[in-house]
Amino acid sequence: MSKKVVICGVDTSSLPKLSAKESTEILEKISNGDMTARNYFINCNLRLVLSIVQRYSYRVDNPDDLFQIGCVGLIKAVDNFRVDVGVCFSTYAVPMIAGEIRRFLREGSMRVSRGIRDVAYQALQTRERLESESVDEASIDQIAEEMKLPVYRVLYCLDAISDPISLSETVYSDEEDSLSLMDHISDTKCSEHIWAEKVTLFDALNSLEDKEKNILLKRYFEGKTQMEVSREIGLSQAQVSRLEKNAMSHLRQEMA
Repeated sequence: MSKKVVICGVDTSSLPKLSAKESTEILEKISNGDMTARNYFINCNLRLVLSIVQRYSYRVDNPDDLFQIGCVGLIKAVDNFRVDVGVCFSTYAVPMIAGEIRRFLREGSMRVSRGIRDVAYQALQTRERLESESVDEASIDQIAEEMKLPVYRVLYCLDAISDPISLSETVYSDEEDSLSLMDHISDTKCSEHIWAEKVTLFDALNSLEDKEKNILLKRYFEGKTQMEVSREIGLSQAQVSRLEKNAMSHLRQEMA
């Protein structure tokens, strides 16, 4: 018998369970705009929120608050998940749910001192003034020099009042493509030596079209960002992103 847990008025023992096949079928319906399937899928995954809430419940008096925040993370995960990413939904959703909860706890418990806030706001005002006097963007060095403070002090104070940014956060989107912050980051860990050990991977690479192969080589062998690749091969970053995703999908199929 399932253990009964009632949180925010929800009896989690009565929630439906989905098999991997059912989850995939419902996620495909959601991607086609089926709102009924979306609501049903969210309801089916509330246990996932509860499992994460239990990790942090000792830090609050009312775990219902954490459950509600976790549900926000679950909804974001459902709305942003893509079936073709090659991972199960829970693998994608857990970091987003936990991230929402940690952000809530951090904003509720962390208190930035008045002195740090004052320096940060003064730095913002200084930057605005410097940029109003020049067409160039004010650097941290210029701001620190103007304020007669060390650069590290200005950076520390600005960081203290800044909201954290998820690597999954969308920085560009149109009707066909979307780019996340992760797409702008170079890969410095995937060296050519490591890839050379995977003969099957090279076979799969050779099955790609030249343009897609070239993009993957620059991205993962040379550690370049999509913006750098787009400048080199003369395509937009959105086109590079789409070709890269298509190539990665093809590699998964070849190596399956």
